[in-house]
Amino acid sequence: MYTELRSRTSAVVVGHDRPFCVIGERINPTGRKRFAEELRGGDLSTVGADALAQVDAGADMLDVNAGIPLVDEPELLKDMLRAVASHVDVPICIDSSVIEALEAGLSVYEGKALVNSVTGEDDRLEEILPLVARHGAAVIGLANDETGIPETPQQRLEIARKIVSAAGDHGIPPEDVIIDPLAMTVGAATDAVTVTLETISLIRDELGVNMCLGASNVSFGLPRRTVLNAAFLPMAMAAGLTSAIMNCADEVISAVRAADLLLGHDEWGTRWIAEHRARQAAAS
Repeated sequence: MYTELRSRTSAVVVGHDRPFCVIGERINPTGRKRFAEELRGGDLSTVGADALAQVDAGADMLDVNAGIPLVDEPELLKDMLRAVASHVDVPICIDSSVIEALEAGLSVYEGKALVNSVTGEDDRLEEILPLVARHGAAVIGLANDETGIPETPQQRLEIARKIVSAAGDHGIPPEDVIIDPLAMTVGAATDAVTVTLETISLIRDELGVNMCLGASNVSFGLPRRTVLNAAFLPMAMAAGLTSAIMNCADEVISAVRAADLLLGHDEWGTRWIAEHRARQAAAS
């Protein structure tokens, strides 16, 4: 099953036999006080710089979030999307919990966006899925609902199944529903990663849809986070994860691209060798 996302002139195809789709997480003011203040003041320079840096590091797509308290999020999100498009030409994941902001972002986006996100709550499904369908977008479906985050892989699978079914009722095909199996921090629960990996395997085997998660969540609150993220992602890829909103640090990107090669998703190591040669050329 393949999910195609598009910018103005480029496309990314996400699939279980395709190279892993890296979605850069950096364009998000959460936890970035200085960046948030810049955005509040209308300064979009860091948006452009972060877009370029992540694509240069190897991001295939970029997540864009404008969630700052007491700002006009719909207008800010539109401005940020335009700023990103003026610097790079990769598909975008439009990230907001505010319906009006998602509507605004989709209205100015040129291409086929990925909407982040919808949960299994009935009211959220009825609010967001018609919007996704109307704009011909794809959507990330989080495997949680009004009861919170399920503890077991089977419970998460059932919510994922509900989201895929509800999307179909709105004319959104399964290939345009990317399920988030939920990554929780291992610092708070020692079985957090094993539950996520089991969920990924279940969803792959039972639904066959593509999956995406916030990879950096697994290391939250722990030291040497990039090392943990770099260890986690190849494990998740082997279980069936096909994309992630993630840190584009060299160590993490390298782990993902190595896993692509070793899992047979980078035939004959074409991308691995090309990127190695590019590094050599840049260093010389």
